[in-house]
Amino acid sequence: MPRPKHGGNLDWAAAIAGCPVSSILDFSASINPLGPPESALTAIKNHLTSLTRYPDPGYWQLRSALAQWHDIGPDWILPGNGAAELLTWAGRELAAFDSVYVLKPAFNDYERALKSFGGNICQHSLDLTTLKPVNPEKQGLLLNNPHNPTGKLWTVAAIRPYLSQFGLVVVDEAFMDFLPPQQQESLISLLPEYPNLVIVRSLTKFYSLPGLRLGYVLAHPDRLLQWQRWRDPWSVNNLAVVAAIAGIEDRDFQQQTWDWLTAAREDLWQGLANFPQLQPQTSAANFLLVQSQSSCLPLQEALLKYHRIFIRDCLSFPELGSNYFRVAVRLPAENQRLLSALESILAASDINNKKAPAN
Repeated sequence: MPRPKHGGNLDWAAAIAGCPVSSILDFSASINPLGPPESALTAIKNHLTSLTRYPDPGYWQLRSALAQWHDIGPDWILPGNGAAELLTWAGRELAAFDSVYVLKPAFNDYERALKSFGGNICQHSLDLTTLKPVNPEKQGLLLNNPHNPTGKLWTVAAIRPYLSQFGLVVVDEAFMDFLPPQQQESLISLLPEYPNLVIVRSLTKFYSLPGLRLGYVLAHPDRLLQWQRWRDPWSVNNLAVVAAIAGIEDRDFQQQTWDWLTAAREDLWQGLANFPQLQPQTSAANFLLVQSQSSCLPLQEALLKYHRIFIRDCLSFPELGSNYFRVAVRLPAENQRLLSALESILAASDINNKKAPAN
């Protein structure tokens, strides 16, 4: 079985660990451990009979709920089959430009989406201040905020100048809702001012519903009409629609998530920083990027084989390589289980001499 390029491939992890998928404690996928919210599960149960009819192809009920949430017109919003589908259409638009700047390291789905349509990718470091487009009207920009895998958060003020320097700017805000509202740096309020701005959001990470596949994009209505003409009809199923509406209306769940994350992330960061071999980076998201003094692949294998814990290697980020891994922030007891497992493995003097598992 090939090594996964994304987090959350529990079949691969279970094969390495030699156990059922249900026995794996997954730190590789950055999913909210408090969810799914009961409100979303109840909505799914109450609407099972909707499976006998096609979804509304315009998704106006969901668009209206999201519009109220973001204080923008519903025609500025288009739901999709996860953020991945919407990144595909963003990639199609960006690929029409002479070149597209992508800040590296970057989620490898950006490259997939751009190369699917023959896009010309220009790699750039995470230092926005050195980004100088040569021919702004013929170049695009794709970035995500908070950034995956570092957790870096750019301010609106830091990104705004580039909205007038590129023909099209796509900002992936998949992890933005993990920040409390007063700390978010979303560009949504700038959409009416910049018709060349596209914002991609996810609903499955915060509400712990990745199996339902649901995201949405915010952009000028004319652009979204074009995207609808490109894609297949009914890309979002009825159960995903009602679960999403219930989730975004569940203020208690949202507050519980914000209250949990701040403390849990700090405790996990501190626990990782206590290991001399590891250097965790600060993060605004629900995950931490960790640098190791040596290859993390033997560590990943040992965690799976001896503790049934799955961390994400960073081989899919070529700029990082095998000396980095990423971990989701989970519940305090689960985070402590990871720290205890790391302590027992890192204490073994031969861990760094083990051969990395084959791809």
